[in-house]
Amino acid sequence: MNQLRYVFDAVASIRKALAGRVPLIGFSGSPWTLACYMVEGGGSDDYRQVKTLMYKRPDLMHRILAINAEAVATYLNAQIDAGAQAVMVFDSWGGVLADGMFQAFSLAYTQRVLAKLNRSVPAIVFTKGGGPWLEEIAASGADVVGLDWTVNLKRARERVQDRVALQGNLDPMV
Repeated sequence: MNQLRYVFDAVASIRKALAGRVPLIGFSGSPWTLACYMVEGGGSDDYRQVKTLMYKRPDLMHRILAINAEAVATYLNAQIDAGAQAVMVFDSWGGVLADGMFQAFSLAYTQRVLAKLNRSVPAIVFTKGGGPWLEEIAASGADVVGLDWTVNLKRARERVQDRVALQGNLDPMV
């Protein structure tokens, strides 16, 4: 983690500069999202390489995701130690997965991260395209679920009741 000391120093510095005016949220990509960038080598239109790996070598994909989950939990806990007052896991590419694959290759590893977090601060999970699995994401151990612009806020509240706080639901083009 020494290679990332600058991140933790920045968190501590920003927290001090904010002087309690607004909370500081730490963040990381989810294990799945990080795997997408690792395998694809950058962004992708179709996620062909990472999905091919997932289907042809699920054992290897699970190994990559397990390593990523450990790293993400360690990284977020270090941000908490440096002063982050909440942490957010961005599952930016969870929504590109089919039902069943999302649970096995994305949500399961986000849950591993959440289980290893210092829970002295709230944990937020945002899955772009995650509307179909809203109830499962809400049951993941997160305190807050971020919604993308495709999810109706009123219906989302009805679906998850008061199990978690909800945030987001703003079209990025706005």
